[in-house]
Amino acid sequence: MHHSIEIDHLTFAYPDGHPALDDVSLIIQPGEKVALIGPNGAGKSTLILHLNGILTGKGFVRVCGLDVSQPGNLNRIRAMVGLVFQSPDDQLFSPTVYDDVAFGPLYQGLPLEEVNQRVTDALNAVRMSAYIQRVSHHLSVGEKKRIAISTVLSMNPEVLVLDEPTAGLDPRARRSLINLLHEMPLTMLVSTHDMHLVRDLFPRMIIMDEGRIVADGQTEQLLYNTALLEQHGLEAPC
Repeated sequence: MHHSIEIDHLTFAYPDGHPALDDVSLIIQPGEKVALIGPNGAGKSTLILHLNGILTGKGFVRVCGLDVSQPGNLNRIRAMVGLVFQSPDDQLFSPTVYDDVAFGPLYQGLPLEEVNQRVTDALNAVRMSAYIQRVSHHLSVGEKKRIAISTVLSMNPEVLVLDEPTAGLDPRARRSLINLLHEMPLTMLVSTHDMHLVRDLFPRMIIMDEGRIVADGQTEQLLYNTALLEQHGLEAPC
């Protein structure tokens, strides 16, 4: 069985020369739920964007055994990696919720009957089936985040990758989203500053700072290592 995510000595600098990733290596196994944490500018979002070829650095990135650097693999990898951005408005752009969720399967050229079934299944998975004909930009932030997740679930991904999923949510919407993610049987890598989310959902956490992985281990051990967290601008949840 292949690793869900395999990153080997990945290094990346932006065109202005700013180094964003420095010799990053990690492996995530099928079914793992992993939190990626660190201060702003640590390289978390840059790392995530390498998982479906939006950015390409030096080193190796493999998803489900496929090399992301091989152009012939990109369409398959982008279907395998469900990437949900921090702002759902970056992901929702169609006239209705149905159109947003159907976009990926339609782009894949699937028959309409299968597209409709995937839309139904994806909206059911996030408990938003009643919203199928709603206008996406009229929804609340929490509702938009669920729809954004459904747009990638409709592609039947192997891995779900989320960037700051609880940002901007009120307490009820936040708890609802945590419960939803907890129930999903997918491999997950989630970049977040929400340490309560990390505590409640992720058995494993990876800490990044200045483009490097500085710790990788069990959440219950790392999350309350006060000295380690303070050294990297983080705080344990109360």
